[in-house]
Amino acid sequence: MNRESSEDAFSLLRSFLSEDEYYLDSSAVYGGGGEPELRRALDLFLRSPELGFVWLAYFEGEPVGVCMVCFAISTSVGGIVAKLDDVFVIGSKQSQGIGSALLQDLKQELLDRGVLRIDTSVHLQNERAKRFYHQQGFRQLDEEKLACVL
Repeated sequence: MNRESSEDAFSLLRSFLSEDEYYLDSSAVYGGGGEPELRRALDLFLRSPELGFVWLAYFEGEPVGVCMVCFAISTSVGGIVAKLDDVFVIGSKQSQGIGSALLQDLKQELLDRGVLRIDTSVHLQNERAKRFYHQQGFRQLDEEKLACVL
């Protein structure tokens, strides 16, 4: 995402944050803000690219997919890892390979940047997302994600 495509990212992420039943189920614990918080987050990505980036997918010139990547240091792998969040493809384009292409391109970008692992999370009831991530090479951890809003 750059300044020119930030409205595309905003539109896609606004849809995800307002429509995804699994996100909505957990959003109160996350601190689930609204549009002002989303705009602040996108601005932070633009101002601080060393922290991460927003990755967009387009089909025939239209924005159809988005995800967010934040960087961290892992003591397990001794290097940089990526936290993958808010992966979303618009409903009319789901099950057409766009999400898979988005992640394949993202994996190559992260490899080129020297990232050693991608971490993500899935709502416990979201079987479709679990299948998707398993097909993309992700493996389940015997851990539970926790959050503490400060």
